[in-house]
Amino acid sequence: MAKDNPKWGCVHILGELLKLGQVVFATAIRKLLRRNRIGPAPWRSRLSWKAFLRAQASAIVLTDFLSVDTVLLKRLYVLLHMELATRRVIWFAVTDRPDATWVSQ
Repeated sequence: MAKDNPKWGCVHILGELLKLGQVVFATAIRKLLRRNRIGPAPWRSRLSWKAFLRAQASAIVLTDFLSVDTVLLKRLYVLLHMELATRRVIWFAVTDRPDATWVSQ
């Protein structure tokens, strides 16, 4: 029950078991959850970072600033914006001399 309903704590599980006609103490439920390494309800109901990113990926745009060394031993600087969900580059700019106006565009 705890894995299927992450917001349910010991008391809620106890209530559901009583509805089914099962008499169990809350301490027994707590021990059983601990033995199976199932944390308290507030921790189980929190969204993991991976799940959060997966849910919000369509709305997240990332910015990256990188340098590229060319064959002619010249360094170019790249600033790009990319959609996280599709990994599609939305916008980019390249220069050999980055300054404040170039970065703030």
